[in-house]
Amino acid sequence: MLVDLLIQARWIIPVEPESAIHEHASLVIDDGRIVDLLPTEQAVLQYQARNVEVLDQHALIPGLINCHTHAAMSLLRGIADDLHLMDWLQNHIWPAEQKWVSEAFVRDGTDLAIAEMLRCGTTCFNDMYFFPEIVAQQAIQHGIRANIGLIVFDFPTVWAENADAYLTKGLALHEQLRHETLISTSFAPHAPYTVSDGPLRNVITYADEMNLTVHMHLHETAHEVDEQKAKNGQTPLQRLHELGLLTPSFIAVHMTQLSSDDIRLYAETGGHIVHCPESNLKLASGFCPVAECLAAGINVALGTDGAASNNDLDMLSEMRTAALLGKGVAGDASAVSAVTALQMATINGAKALGLDAEIGSLAIGKAADVVAIDLSELETQPLFNPLAQIVYAAGRHQVSDVWVNGKQLLNKRQLKTLNLEELRQKVNVWRERLESR
Repeated sequence: MLVDLLIQARWIIPVEPESAIHEHASLVIDDGRIVDLLPTEQAVLQYQARNVEVLDQHALIPGLINCHTHAAMSLLRGIADDLHLMDWLQNHIWPAEQKWVSEAFVRDGTDLAIAEMLRCGTTCFNDMYFFPEIVAQQAIQHGIRANIGLIVFDFPTVWAENADAYLTKGLALHEQLRHETLISTSFAPHAPYTVSDGPLRNVITYADEMNLTVHMHLHETAHEVDEQKAKNGQTPLQRLHELGLLTPSFIAVHMTQLSSDDIRLYAETGGHIVHCPESNLKLASGFCPVAECLAAGINVALGTDGAASNNDLDMLSEMRTAALLGKGVAGDASAVSAVTALQMATINGAKALGLDAEIGSLAIGKAADVVAIDLSELETQPLFNPLAQIVYAAGRHQVSDVWVNGKQLLNKRQLKTLNLEELRQKVNVWRERLESR
């Protein structure tokens, strides 16, 4: 049988079934999809490929899914470090955004983010930022998969003047993008403290009608929870539940402030959580009780948040931090295992976005979103378990090759759709402008 691509690898870690590791195996790809996964000695007999990649010191994993980020904020990396969240937002980030955010800012910042994400094995990102049409445009141009947040705020910004305008523009963008293979959309009301009940009810109506997910910051800090309780005696979670927003299509980002009652309530709604451990640690926002949430049956995915608060978009690092922090918070060294951390960064993210039939594991019939990690480096030797070594020891410099929908976007660490020298020049221009503020 003639196929487009045969990738021969030392190990293939498909994520589904759980803990499976195939040695000396091959992934067979045709027309952008996975058509087989079998021992290499059988693959070379059964398939003739137009292209063959021999990666005999590498592990193949599903493309990593960054389930929450603000891509264009990469241009604000390091602009205001070591501050509390509200000080960071109100006195530094929001003023900088008000002055500088534009179509050009979002275009260049998104390109910077895409370059970084591809070089660390991310093949799909879930974005929430201004000018989402530009984010979608750049994702399409560079061949990466993206879920584009249709943002909603109560107040005017550079992108829209009020909540109705955000929704109108978001609906138009969804219609424009709905036939794009690599692009999906979600409603993305920013947070309970920036979106009032009326617009949220509209989001619920549209999301139900259009079968879209809703992506929102929630219970990120103790201040957010205390402020809401002071207003009406409810937590933000209780308020959103009363509105009817918490459903199996809801994606709550951060969730660092959760009681056992909160966890039980949220588990009953079927909603998803995106854990952003490094951003939460850097801003001292708190700790999501991941082990307790998983035990309650909640699907927990993984995100980096924006590079302005992380300060990177490295999902390999995020997996390691999630596993280690999960053990520390639970007081249990067996909590949030390497297997679980990899699931959080792959199939759990796909489930949260409603894309698990398409991505998140190396399963026959799914899109060929594939990452190769070179485990021959000194830093990952000696090697006893490749899955655990990826989570606990591998660095992003070991990501050698990346395919999205069967198309190679990273080849031996070289990006195929981005000119790094041109990108560096654009980033330096933005650095000079931002420094002048």
